[in-house]
Amino acid sequence: ESYRTPELDKLANTGMRFHYGHAQPLCTPSRVKLMTGQHNFRNYHHFSHLDSGETTFAHLLGGAGYRTTVVGKWQLFNNRFEDVEGSLPADAGFDDFLLWQLRSEEKGPRYWAPLINHNGELRRHAQDVFGPDVFNDYVLNYIEKHRDQPFFIYYPMVLAHDPWVTTPDMTDESATDQAKFAAMMSYMDKLVGKVRRKIEEVGLGERTVIFFMGDNGTGRAITSRQHGRDVRGAKGRTVEAGSRVPFIAWGPAVVQPGGVSSSLVNLNDLFPTLAELAGVPLPADYPGDGASLAPVLRGEGELPRDNLFIHYEPMWPTGRPARYAFDRRYKLYQDGDFFDMQEDPLEQRPLQPGALRGVAKAAYAALAERIALMPGEL
Repeated sequence: ESYRTPELDKLANTGMRFHYGHAQPLCTPSRVKLMTGQHNFRNYHHFSHLDSGETTFAHLLGGAGYRTTVVGKWQLFNNRFEDVEGSLPADAGFDDFLLWQLRSEEKGPRYWAPLINHNGELRRHAQDVFGPDVFNDYVLNYIEKHRDQPFFIYYPMVLAHDPWVTTPDMTDESATDQAKFAAMMSYMDKLVGKVRRKIEEVGLGERTVIFFMGDNGTGRAITSRQHGRDVRGAKGRTVEAGSRVPFIAWGPAVVQPGGVSSSLVNLNDLFPTLAELAGVPLPADYPGDGASLAPVLRGEGELPRDNLFIHYEPMWPTGRPARYAFDRRYKLYQDGDFFDMQEDPLEQRPLQPGALRGVAKAAYAALAERIALMPGEL
């Protein structure tokens, strides 16, 4: 309720919104999960790292004849405190790219006067150039250029992420961080609208599906109004506000318009969803960590899933690792802490297992079983 997002509202109202969408609490492990459809314990072993042997959604779609590109942020090749090398875009199945921080040593501004890698050429843009516009213009041009062939665009936007800055539409440098964040949200929304309109303008609306989702909770310095209450951002934390994110699908030929799904969904699910929508078989060794959302998008019913599991090991100096499972109300950590997320969203009052009754007792048993069945360890 703190932000004006008319374009996202339209995307949701003419598409489908998932009420219970979840990411990892931190962006880089989220994007590894998103790209491979797998829980982090399988393939996220270093911060800012995607192993070059992993199969991504770009490999799937590229193998089916799609032209693939990634535009926005990368952060999957190396980091500043380990001597490891992960994936460059070609390793991950992308034909083209326009990226901020392809390598850690290329880290520079992402907003004003951005430092951006254009298909291998590192460019410092002028002081009056706003990085999100560069990325969005690339997406719009890519749609126009490849309108006559199947294409897949992975667009990990740089908005809205700290540092909080002004935008071309809000230039008050004296504004508070909260006001700058609101302006960045509005500008991000504007860019999403440009992408949807371009798809429609070139006549590809009936052949395209757009997914919009967050990759972690809001930054901790930001407080937002939601359902009549103040919610402080919880990026990096395992409380619900750290992982529950926007999750929207739009596509007139596929997605039931105006739907609101109560399915429990997470980033793992995009990988098998894209495979089904494109008619591509999943890899023989895919462990089944995600489920295709295509039937839900078509209005054929909710996903038969009672709970979600998250393995969170950020590989970052801050952020407490944890393994936990949760349904729409209750959460159980592997270490035994059990919370009612509705009554105690900040998880300050763990429930005592011996005192549980009724629905809470049944939830505890189901979540404990889910955790016990999951491989991996911290």
